[in-house]
Amino acid sequence: MAADNSVDPGSWLAEQIGACEPDVLRSLVKTMAEALMSAEAGAVCGAGYGQRSDGRVNRRNGYRSRDWDTRAGTVELAIPKLRTGSYFPEWLLERRRRAEQALVSVVATA
Repeated sequence: MAADNSVDPGSWLAEQIGACEPDVLRSLVKTMAEALMSAEAGAVCGAGYGQRSDGRVNRRNGYRSRDWDTRAGTVELAIPKLRTGSYFPEWLLERRRRAEQALVSVVATA
């Protein structure tokens, strides 16, 4: 009989969060921030990444990197670039907003 090598994502994530390692916290913050920026850039363009739409008004043109200092440490973010105009998330400009502090605190204590 073969061994079951599958991993339950929920239990794996709970184990990783329970370890309170900064690398896991940084990767969670990075993933969430980049997903939020992707959604915002998709809204500015009129269509999501890789999607076709008649209402598209702009296109993406790669990424630029920017370091973001958080309580979990420095996170290197990939910020979407647009072909015309510019996109930069306003929430990234504010230093240690309450939302970022709350997010890291919840993830650390979980």
